[in-house]
Amino acid sequence: MTNFAELGLAPDILRALDEMGYVSPTPIQEQVIPLALRGGDILGAAQTGTGKTAAFALPLIQRLLPFANTGTSPAKHPIRALILTPTRELAIQVEESIKTYCKHVPLRSLVVYGGVNINTQIPILKAGVEILVATPGRLLDHVQNKTLMLTQVNTLVLDEADRMLDMGFMPDLKRIVALLPAQRVNMMFSATFPEEIRKLADSILNNPAFIEVARNATAVTITQVMHPVHHERKRQLLAHLIKSRDLRQVLVFTGTKLGCNRLANELNKLGLHADAIHGDKTQQERIKALDAFKTGTLRVLVATDVAARGIDIEALPFVVNYDLPHNAEDYVHRIGRTGRAGAQGEAISLVSESETRYLRDIEKLIGSTLDPVIVPGFEPGAADVPAYQSRAPRQPERHGERGAPRGRPAVARDALFDAPYVPSDAPLLDTAPVPLRQPPKKQVAALFRSPVKPDTAGQ
Repeated sequence: MTNFAELGLAPDILRALDEMGYVSPTPIQEQVIPLALRGGDILGAAQTGTGKTAAFALPLIQRLLPFANTGTSPAKHPIRALILTPTRELAIQVEESIKTYCKHVPLRSLVVYGGVNINTQIPILKAGVEILVATPGRLLDHVQNKTLMLTQVNTLVLDEADRMLDMGFMPDLKRIVALLPAQRVNMMFSATFPEEIRKLADSILNNPAFIEVARNATAVTITQVMHPVHHERKRQLLAHLIKSRDLRQVLVFTGTKLGCNRLANELNKLGLHADAIHGDKTQQERIKALDAFKTGTLRVLVATDVAARGIDIEALPFVVNYDLPHNAEDYVHRIGRTGRAGAQGEAISLVSESETRYLRDIEKLIGSTLDPVIVPGFEPGAADVPAYQSRAPRQPERHGERGAPRGRPAVARDALFDAPYVPSDAPLLDTAPVPLRQPPKKQVAALFRSPVKPDTAGQ
């Protein structure tokens, strides 16, 4: 088995890795580090959680060692390496890793991102840093304000390049690349390779080495579970799973910002300490929620895909797809938050009838079928209340009263979440599920075709 010393890393870097408990390199680290130490361009294809941050950061740090200890003047510490990421969370995570790798190396690093006061970042830039991690928008803010110079950058890293294109950063990337020296080392990492990514790679990279490691595959350490359920009962099922199994540190993904806030509020009403993070939250709110989740004081973190590639939590046990992503690759990125670095994790997906087409795309991408596991009491043919059905038009009362208010079900949907929680008598889901007699896809379709029977209890 290869170790980090055999890859040619410097003693001070190896010392930091040893203190962090790094034993042997991951496949992408084993392939990328020797090539990056030689200074060639690299195009890497790897799923999240494979250790690619260390793959590009460790050789980058080693190649900058000749520029360390050159004095205290800011002019002696120009930006030598630029790392671009699509999200604030990922930028913070990458820079934290670099600081740890540089523990015994006199190199300075800084992370700059939007959502915070830009003036707090300027003094550190003026003092001089060799490694800058940034989101594209905030980097261009500094360029416009002339608070940093990119004329001496010798290494450019684009991390999660496909995500940057999805978020509309292509114009910003072109502007940034135009500001860099023509002679430099380029490294680009992406989990997917649509045509736009290939064009971007062709415009930036010079005869790159292509490294591919388990692209669009899910880690074998992740147990994937799919629960078919009527869309009106997802909230109740999620609460049931968390309470009956006493789940802790549960990362839940929703499809919209509004749904993210609403679900977090409803879980809090049930006594499940939850918070939400999405693009409309301030950076301080997002950092506060993430810190509480990492320390375990927050039981459930509800997030949109803004967090899918920016959360790095050691041994995160559970990821829930409350809404299936429309893009199958996002499923891989979401569940990749768990089962990292060989740890065990569980990915739970709640699937309604309208999401079966997304389920088929996901199964095609990952090359395996997600067998359905029916939770007793939450069969997809049953709904909470008839509130999801079309309401009847207003009708006069028998006694001749006109304009009577519309009728309401005896048990309102929201009231169900205010009622005391009653644990189910069903066995916990960590026991082995009973195999389905029919092929999974046919079974799921048959379940969804069954008539919806409203719950008439209490009416």
